[in-house]
Amino acid sequence: MDASFSRTVNNDIYETLGDRWYTAEADPIALLRAQARLHAPWIAETLRACAGGTSRILDLGCGGGLLANRLAREGFPVTGIDLASASLEVAARYDATRSVCYAQCDARALPFEGASFDAVTAMDVLEHVEGPEHVVAEAARVLRPGGLFFFHTFNRNRLSWLVVIKGVEWFVANTPPSLHVIELFIRPSELQAHCARHGLAVVELFGERPVLSRSFFRMLATGRVPADLAFRFTRSTWLGYTGFARRSGPNRPRTRATRG
Repeated sequence: MDASFSRTVNNDIYETLGDRWYTAEADPIALLRAQARLHAPWIAETLRACAGGTSRILDLGCGGGLLANRLAREGFPVTGIDLASASLEVAARYDATRSVCYAQCDARALPFEGASFDAVTAMDVLEHVEGPEHVVAEAARVLRPGGLFFFHTFNRNRLSWLVVIKGVEWFVANTPPSLHVIELFIRPSELQAHCARHGLAVVELFGERPVLSRSFFRMLATGRVPADLAFRFTRSTWLGYTGFARRSGPNRPRTRATRG
């Protein structure tokens, strides 16, 4: 996560989490673990359908490696970048494959040559930076023609402020102040426009929310995120939304990711 804008969004916490990335339940970081359990297989499935199982992946704002390490276990060559050095140390320690290349750098100024990767992921990253279009531009630059840009972020409206910001503060223990700020949330139309300006055509865009199960209601009652809390894809993009775009270049077969 980008630590340079902590005056508006609290990115300093990503230098302090340590093993909580993988162990904490009374902490909003457990929500990211639950999301990674949804995102990783979807990304892997989509890549295998579109580009093959050896696609080189760049994970932007990789944090503690929740997504990068899962994708590496799926057999993909993965590079993860982040500005939080402490999170990168955790990510490397929890990399069971010992294959992920982790590097400290800014997602808005990547130290990679153009067309270096088959896929770039920006999951729960764009709402943590000012000027997210710069991240999109860099993702497009390092993607090969036909490569895929995966994203997850939050819509900017009153409902997402109430649910995503205030709801987490009220119902998940140890949520720090300014974990998210509504001003940095991005409307889907804005993200689609950013993509279009940099040669990325959005292929799929859909919503995402927690499954309303016993685990979800147990979280509301206790402030702890159960290990079996799950997220699912939905039609509504009013809260969080997920999708992928393709870099302009040679035609490749379209796919529709499986959603539950």
